[in-house]
Amino acid sequence: MSQINQPLGIFDSGLGGLTVVRALAQHLPNESMIYFGDTARLPYGNKSKATVTRLSLEALRFLEHLQIKALVVACNSASALAIDTLHKEAQVPVLGVVDAGARAAAGKTQSGRVGVIGTRATIGSRCYETKLQDLDSNIKVAATSCPLFVPFVEEGWVDKAVTRQVAEEYLEPIRQAKVDTLILGCTHYPLLRELIQEVMGSEVTLIDSGEAVTTEVASLLKENSLSASSAPKHKFFVSDQIDQFQREAKRFLKDSVWGEFEAIDQSDIPWYDRGMLHGFKDPHS
Repeated sequence: MSQINQPLGIFDSGLGGLTVVRALAQHLPNESMIYFGDTARLPYGNKSKATVTRLSLEALRFLEHLQIKALVVACNSASALAIDTLHKEAQVPVLGVVDAGARAAAGKTQSGRVGVIGTRATIGSRCYETKLQDLDSNIKVAATSCPLFVPFVEEGWVDKAVTRQVAEEYLEPIRQAKVDTLILGCTHYPLLRELIQEVMGSEVTLIDSGEAVTTEVASLLKENSLSASSAPKHKFFVSDQIDQFQREAKRFLKDSVWGEFEAIDQSDIPWYDRGMLHGFKDPHS
């Protein structure tokens, strides 16, 4: 297979990274994608840096077996904790949602006041704050966790009264900080974008980290003459609960992209090697 028509690899601990897949499909419609959702070992957010790094390296190796041309880390925890190791170990370019989201926010803010919302783990890691400060030490960051947003999204409660009530409570400290830019620091949150925008007001720019990393992927492919020229093919791998994942994926992907779903057979040896031992082949060949 020509390198330009090799797929992009995307991984997350579960469903959330599918919003990144959707953004990639909308902006780069010719690109094939292979997605890995590590549903057997989610969430990554409550695990140590060492564990998240190990799991991220396993995802990298699995996707590299399938001859990807670039890796998109669609998991905020992995992007925060494992991105440096992935850069060192990968044979392909690596892009992460945290770096991309922070760069987009730093480029958009006019007041120098940026808000960040995410899971408790992401907010507790201060990954966005650290990156924003590295980009511009004058930026003031207001961050708050929104732990109920993920279950609301996964239950499909995006337009319930209780969801609005909780959003207003969560976002009040960010509003009080008078930010002009707000990073959606969890890949589930784009499904609540309309509600968050209403609560924050039209004067606040929302940064979708999935959209931000898509822009960087597009630049990478163009600069390296790697933009695909053939009809795309997509495949989705999960490490557990494939039926549930496939049902819920429809809500995340909507009509933007679809493909074949396959469960990975785990065993007492690394699952990405087991697949190769059983004659697993690149679905794009």
